[in-house]
Amino acid sequence: MPEAKPIINKEQLKVFKQYLQKADKNKVLRQLPDLHEEAMEKVDCLQCAACCKNYSPRFKTPDVKRISKHLRMRESEFIDTYLRVDEDGDFVVKASPCPFLGSDNFCSIYDVRPSDCARFPYTDEDVLLKRQALTLKNATFCPIVFHVLSRLSV
Repeated sequence: MPEAKPIINKEQLKVFKQYLQKADKNKVLRQLPDLHEEAMEKVDCLQCAACCKNYSPRFKTPDVKRISKHLRMRESEFIDTYLRVDEDGDFVVKASPCPFLGSDNFCSIYDVRPSDCARFPYTDEDVLLKRQALTLKNATFCPIVFHVLSRLSV
C-alpha cells in the first residue's frame, strides 16, 4: 500500500532542520541503511513520482553522454531538445514533468538515467546531512525522505 504524500507543516520542517543541525553524524549514518530500506518498503515510487513530476535532476557531462548515446542523438541535439541551464549553471530539463516520465510513472531512460535520479532520495547516504537544505526541500514532496526524517528525529 503506497504511503500518502507528506503533508509537512512549518513546525515539522523546523523540527527536521533543528535535528539535522545537531545530529550525531556517525549515529545517523549507522541508522540510514535500515531506515532507507524501511521507507522503500512502505512507499511505492511508481505511485508517487513527485520528484519526476515537479523537479529536475542535474544532468552532468557523463549523464549527457550516456543518455544521448542511448537515444542515438548527438549530445548537442539532446541538450537542445531536452535541457536548459539553471541558475546554478547546471543542465536540467526544460519543463516539468520530466520528458522521460511516462503516464504510468515509469522512466523511459531508467537504465541510463542521470546519476542524481539513480541516487535519489539520498536517504541511504551522507548527502542527507551534508546538503541539509536539499534534504529539507526533498522532505516537502518525497514520502521516503519525510519518513526517514520522521523516524530519525523522534
